[in-house]
Amino acid sequence: MEVAGKAAIMDFYKRENYLRKIRGFYHDCGLIKAITGLRRCGKSCLMQTIADELLQQGIPPENIIRIDLDRRGFKSIRTPEQLEQKIDSLSSAPGIKYLFIDEVQNVKGFEEIINAFRTEGSHSIFITGSNSYLLSGEMMTKLTGRYIEFEMFPLTFEEYEGMKAYYGKPIDPDMTREFDQYIIEGGFPKTIEYDSIEDKRAYAKSVISEIFAKDISRRIKIRNRSVFDKVQRYVINNFGATVSIANIATDLARQGISVKRETLHRYIKILEDAKIIYECKRFDLKSRRSIRGEQKYYLADMGIYFASNTDNRINYGPVLENIIYIYARSLGYEISIGRIGRLECDFILRSATNNYAYVQSAMTIMSDISTENREYAPLEQIKDNYPKFVMTRNDMVQHRNGIRHVNIPDFIKKHGLFE
Repeated sequence: MEVAGKAAIMDFYKRENYLRKIRGFYHDCGLIKAITGLRRCGKSCLMQTIADELLQQGIPPENIIRIDLDRRGFKSIRTPEQLEQKIDSLSSAPGIKYLFIDEVQNVKGFEEIINAFRTEGSHSIFITGSNSYLLSGEMMTKLTGRYIEFEMFPLTFEEYEGMKAYYGKPIDPDMTREFDQYIIEGGFPKTIEYDSIEDKRAYAKSVISEIFAKDISRRIKIRNRSVFDKVQRYVINNFGATVSIANIATDLARQGISVKRETLHRYIKILEDAKIIYECKRFDLKSRRSIRGEQKYYLADMGIYFASNTDNRINYGPVLENIIYIYARSLGYEISIGRIGRLECDFILRSATNNYAYVQSAMTIMSDISTENREYAPLEQIKDNYPKFVMTRNDMVQHRNGIRHVNIPDFIKKHGLFE
């Protein structure tokens, strides 16, 4: 699919997990399809794959229009009027036009133009944005009920292996070693193209720099870049740890970094808006209420951590939690940390159909009986009949009191859902 509107089928690995969510809306001219996610997680390639499937369904190439506002030839489009003129110039074919616009938030005030084309009923519209600014403020107000969001994430372990196989890259026959390699390399799709870990890491660093340049500094005024960088480094290095604004401020003060709580809260919100980190809140299973003041932050991809640190050692506790968290989010689950009295369940997962699952994760439960008991105990306190899992890295699988024990690499590869 060329950017001037003449489409041609191209060779991309299919991210089936996302395609199956979107296919039912391909020909819907009444809803704008907004694909969001961390920069370089694969949104543009997903739109290309959608266009390929439309071509295979018999849609004429001239009816598929692609406008990438980050690319040469389109970067000069900065006003709604310019965007409208460009779309009009490419929309002469009869029948439904399939309009794909990358990085649409580059045009301030794009909402009214996009909505105007939507109301005409002649365009099925797909847009992408690298951060939550796409779906904030004006768009939320003007397009409420007129768009549907599909959030993308970097590659899961299943996709990582699938993409390597698709492009003929070697896969370690030992699944545990392959899983550890995935953790260290991260899931940015383009890293599959590089062979050395140094090149993969350099690419991940470049993505982080690009996020700051295009998704943060271009839209947010940060007076003290040095302090912001230190806050960002702190949050990235402490992913999966229980934190609060107060204890982050205290820890930073011990390092000689003075930052007001209001500023700290703003900086963390900026990292969330850029989709670098995700907040996971606590939920009390007895009172059925959220617990304020304490939460964990998980990274959109482990490559962000390893690109920011020279140490290749894997701290499996938070890393495995992070892998499970992002995998569950990629399936569309709502996630919280569960508290049962004095015990804690790593994750409560809720599907769009209000089905639940409970998860405990650990590097291993085979070291001694006390470790096994510690991991099973919170789940044994939950009395409903929803699925309960203990997830480990590479243990001999066992079962106890109806609780399923699975190894995470095998589970991600062989299970599509937690239900």
